Amino acid sequence: MEFEGKILETLPNATFRVQLPNDMVIIAHVSGKIRQRYIKIIPGDRVLVEVSVYDPTKGRITWRL
Repeated sequence: MEFEGKILETLPNATFRVQLPNDMVIIAHVSGKIRQRYIKIIPGDRVLVEVSVYDPTKGRITWRL
């Protein structure tokens, strides 16, 4: 499932706390392509997040909007 979210907080090891449109807060890590291209993500950025179906509290950031 993909959602558009907002970065709330930066955590260690390229993980972030992200707020989804339904006011749920999840922990998401950065995908490999974003790391390869050295794309910086800071609090307040809007991002596209893939949320796991099996654990809806975790996700992966795939795009910075």
